[in-house]
Amino acid sequence: MKVKWIALGSAAAMALCHPAVHAAEDAVATDVDQAQDSIIVTAATTGSKTDTALVELPQPIKVITSEQYLSQGAISISDTVKYAAGVLANPYGRDTRVDGFNVRGLDALQFRDGMRDIFSYYASITSDPYNFSRVEILRGPASVLFGQGSIGGLVNLVSKTPEFRTGGEVNLVYGSYDRKEIMGDVNVALADNLAVRFVGRARDADTYVDHVPDDRVMFAPSIRWQPTPDTDIVLTGLYQEDDTGSTSQFLPIVGTFLPNTAYPQGKLGQYAFVGKPGWDRYNGRSLQGGGSITHKFSDNVKLNLKARYIDSDLEYKTHYADSYSNPTDPFSVYGTDGRTIGLYADASDARMNVFSTDNNIQFNFNTGANIEHKLLVGIDYSWNKVAKRGAFGFDIVDLYDIDYDALPTYDPTGPFTTESQKQLGVYVQDQIRFYDRVSVVLGARRDRVTGSSGQKDNATTFRAGIIGEIGAGISPFFSYTESFLPVAGNIMGIGGVVGDPYKPQTGTQYEAGVKWQPDVNTLVTATVFKIKERNRVLYLAGSATTQSGVLDTKGFEIEASHTLPGNFELLANYGYSKLKSETNTSLDYMPRHTASFWTTKTFGLVGEAQLRLGGGVVYSGKSVSTSAIWSIVTPARTTVDALAEINWNSWRFALNATNLLNNEYYASCLARGDCFVGAPRNVMGTVGFRF
Repeated sequence: MKVKWIALGSAAAMALCHPAVHAAEDAVATDVDQAQDSIIVTAATTGSKTDTALVELPQPIKVITSEQYLSQGAISISDTVKYAAGVLANPYGRDTRVDGFNVRGLDALQFRDGMRDIFSYYASITSDPYNFSRVEILRGPASVLFGQGSIGGLVNLVSKTPEFRTGGEVNLVYGSYDRKEIMGDVNVALADNLAVRFVGRARDADTYVDHVPDDRVMFAPSIRWQPTPDTDIVLTGLYQEDDTGSTSQFLPIVGTFLPNTAYPQGKLGQYAFVGKPGWDRYNGRSLQGGGSITHKFSDNVKLNLKARYIDSDLEYKTHYADSYSNPTDPFSVYGTDGRTIGLYADASDARMNVFSTDNNIQFNFNTGANIEHKLLVGIDYSWNKVAKRGAFGFDIVDLYDIDYDALPTYDPTGPFTTESQKQLGVYVQDQIRFYDRVSVVLGARRDRVTGSSGQKDNATTFRAGIIGEIGAGISPFFSYTESFLPVAGNIMGIGGVVGDPYKPQTGTQYEAGVKWQPDVNTLVTATVFKIKERNRVLYLAGSATTQSGVLDTKGFEIEASHTLPGNFELLANYGYSKLKSETNTSLDYMPRHTASFWTTKTFGLVGEAQLRLGGGVVYSGKSVSTSAIWSIVTPARTTVDALAEINWNSWRFALNATNLLNNEYYASCLARGDCFVGAPRNVMGTVGFRF
């Protein structure tokens, strides 16, 4: 860890060389209303790839600023979205390996700056929330703009980029599980048209699971140049290294959530570690480089070009118990003492390379005195290659008293198995504004996807929507959207017989709702939706697979935000989603009800010491996992978060607590045989200096 502290110490020293200015959100792609150091987001680009007011988009878009999610104590990307309607964060508990979020009952994909970020499980490390200015959530299918994507929605991370000012901040943090870190965000204006920004973090920490660290070094430099008033060029870079493990231990249901009748005097701890200390790990390195060019030929024609390359290396070694051979009594497979169980070992090396580019041109024109158009025509391309090799082992252990020294180790050897995929998409979208009151969005896209196995998929997707203000800030809307997600591989029959290639997953959604914005500080959105998904892969006994017929999802969401700049903030959200499958009831697993409430209040006078207090509640309803032999109900759970913060001159002193009441709960238990715990209480103290 010495290298980490030296690296961030240097960044902090650099930060302290510049005069005081409070860091603000990047407003290039987002309209903001600033007052008393508070920022209210009124527009986003994720829903349209153009600068469009939220009340002119016929679908719900949630924008979460970094100031908001850091105040809520977020330590991962998953945490940033837990106060959003219809979103379930950390559905399988906190996972140091990957970020997880469920939107409208379905897994959501992660994008970064409008381009897909993750292409394979356990081939990359998680993103750092401190590196982003905001997180945008698009609910529902979105393939017309983003190509292959998830059906429930997507989460787009917007990187911090340079602004033409000088200032920044440095923060020191100490918290639960011996968490020590330093973070810095420095912006320097080198000239009126040239600026650089440096964002960094170094962390040395443990977790609530023994022998699982949470160490990180992250450094993200960027540069911005405007050679002319109409041309904007941004180059970004990222180096990140994580040394961690798996907080997900895949603990058996029997002996944790349910009693072990064969060994009633023993209960496995919720946060038990079942691997080999010093061998189990999830260590990775990510290098990224990207850039964007925006050029206005005139007030009516704008060109946008952007690209990114990702190079990722990962070493993953883990153990997990055989909870699956007999889920109702996994210990009986290996003896009668209720303690002995099979323990799998899995070691893998992974390399991931991704190139993405998205290019479009926007035309603004009128076809009448009161009919305005934003016509967007674009082409995007992505290429990804994932190479893996692995080694596997198996042992029989006393799960309640593992002899760690006796566990053998395994190392991946031999050649890597490589899979690659290329996607080329062409899209067109027209946003039509009638009488500055009614907006219509029409879009279409054509995709061609090829895989290394020779599999080829083509798809055409459409979107259409309308929203209009009827008075008093009330704007009803209706939309239809489609999605397309290629699935690599072939259907596997009993005995390993290879069948036909998988068909792409497709989805359609109908949605109707209303947005109410009586003033710039208040926005309420209520919506109902129906999603139909086809061709989901189902995993059967004996490694066999098939694809489902239709999965229907119906739901309702309402979210409200109200902000008085610099003084009061209120967020309230509720989501309901019900899934129903023609072929497999186990798909209806995620909680049907989610709700959250967050508020902050500032006391004191502007320019003097101010006290800011905040609190929030997150609720997830019960969930039911069903198999052919039994059903498991994971109870509803509620967690409480809190914030106490003092701002005095350029100093900030903050105390964050997540799961304040230390509710010990299971995030999910699956009928296949394993359980995942929710994160216990986490407390962090921060001392920050803004300049």
